[in-house]
Amino acid sequence: MASESTARLYSSPLRAATLTAVAPGCYGLTMLIDAHVHIDKYGADLNQALQEIRTHDIFTIAVAMDIPSYRRSLEIGDECNLVLPTFGIHPRRAPEYLDRLSELSLFIEQSPAIGEIGLDFHWVKESSQYPAQLKVLEYFLGAAREQNKMVNLHTKGAEKQTLNLLERYDIRRAIVHWYSGPMDILRDLVQFGAYFTVGVEVSYSETIQAIAHEIPDHLLLTETDNPGGLKWLKGIVGMPADVRNVVHVIARMRNSSPEAVSQTVHANFLRLIKDDAWLKDIHALLLQSER
Repeated sequence: MASESTARLYSSPLRAATLTAVAPGCYGLTMLIDAHVHIDKYGADLNQALQEIRTHDIFTIAVAMDIPSYRRSLEIGDECNLVLPTFGIHPRRAPEYLDRLSELSLFIEQSPAIGEIGLDFHWVKESSQYPAQLKVLEYFLGAAREQNKMVNLHTKGAEKQTLNLLERYDIRRAIVHWYSGPMDILRDLVQFGAYFTVGVEVSYSETIQAIAHEIPDHLLLTETDNPGGLKWLKGIVGMPADVRNVVHVIARMRNSSPEAVSQTVHANFLRLIKDDAWLKDIHALLLQSER
């Protein structure tokens, strides 16, 4: 979910970057990376979304909210080899699965990476749900440690708790999705070695822009969180090609070029999955795109 500062920041000087289409073919030979997408939510727009993924060479990590969304992502992944379905239980869904943890094991074992998992002590207002979130997250982190799998994390309002759990479970390959928390915890997560996605809100929020500036080059990834990311921000269905605009805005902020940013993100993701037995085919696919 996005930061609360968004609503008053639609006048951001970077807004125009997302409203102007980026010319095709401006990112060199590397694939674009969209590290956090709810592909199962596209509904009637799915064919268009898959066409954009293929046309623009967007490697897409499809995260799940629950078992049904993972099953749908698997079906979609069969249609497009640029879509990687991954299994997780979103913190908002955690109470539904608190007494069904053993049911999750088969899906965790099947999934080549884990996500979306995490904690949400901000948008989820009922604190009575927090213990369920913690228990479900710890179940996934224990499995990720045992199976040596990458995790894709939601941390809203629970950034410090999430870092503590990553340290406790020694999870060294973590993607922190759409970070909007305190800067001191961001720096602690950077020191720990977590990777961070910058997404569509970077064009609208000064908070997200500041965070994007703080993320070191070697830990930078991109995402859209679409179709809901732009819908939350602008009331329109977000599409895969929006990640091109994210790259464009990051390039402007860093006095760089879209080619350089996309190459950095591509190299970072390759490093993140290097020697991952679960993702060796993906690693080969992304390496091939560099040639």
